[in-house]
Amino acid sequence: MNRQEILNDLRSMITGSVKAGEPMRNHTSWKIGGPAEIFVQPYGLEDLKSLVLYAAKKDIDITVIGNGSNLLISDYGIRGIVIQIGKGMDHLILQGNRIVAGAGVKLARLVKFGRENGLAGFEFASGIPGTVGGALVMNAGANGSCMADIVREVVTIDESGNINKFHPGELNFGYRYSSLRERSLTVAEATFEGTEGDKEAIRKVTEDYLARRKRTQPLNYPNAGSVFKNPPGDSAGRLIEMVGAKGLSVGDAQVSTKHANFFINTGNATAKDMLTLIKKVQNLVLQETGVKLSLEVQLMGEH
Repeated sequence: MNRQEILNDLRSMITGSVKAGEPMRNHTSWKIGGPAEIFVQPYGLEDLKSLVLYAAKKDIDITVIGNGSNLLISDYGIRGIVIQIGKGMDHLILQGNRIVAGAGVKLARLVKFGRENGLAGFEFASGIPGTVGGALVMNAGANGSCMADIVREVVTIDESGNINKFHPGELNFGYRYSSLRERSLTVAEATFEGTEGDKEAIRKVTEDYLARRKRTQPLNYPNAGSVFKNPPGDSAGRLIEMVGAKGLSVGDAQVSTKHANFFINTGNATAKDMLTLIKKVQNLVLQETGVKLSLEVQLMGEH
């Protein structure tokens, strides 16, 4: 089956957007990545279900992304179908002190929705540039809290098109981890729980977190957030700075001089540049401290 036939099938099947050869650099916060063979933005649960079933039936690889905020995508791109969960799946519903959010909801919008409805507990996510789905898969967190602290139910679709519901205890949440990473499941929706709070107090905490990010992170350059996980009892940024890697560069990929665990794209960095820089820093830290840093960003495509 050739690509044009697949494109024709998908365009007749779903209401969302279907493109061929879409540059993934347009969909990642690092502004890096080659073309997706087929790029689809589903509009709603039925679109997503149809896509998953079609890919399984035709034995086509699928890759699911959200806001692309913690991804390093190969310069060669991604084969098969790339599904971006975004605007077509970004509903927000208030149910008492709970919020039902589509997987495509950006975390900034979830925080704002909580504040507008007097619900505290979401402030920690202020400034995290991901979507609900991606944030749950990696259990994103900041400011001493993480997604596992507020999620009460996760709705997913499996390869057979079945809708499954999971409680947090079934997803083995850990530091920047959930078992969703290993399962052939796509997050469609989640329910979060907050606590009653004062809107003005929530706003102040949110603004304080955002201001701290602005002070300490290189937000004026394309970046993917923290590149490495913090080792137990230590900070990846501290170790990188200690071995003198701050400012180290490969091509237009550079270790930020503002925050050593943020690697920035200063112009036209390639995935090869960034991966070479990552490996250099890993090796420096390992040689000088004996600590092997683990990636927090995810690699996609053939590097």
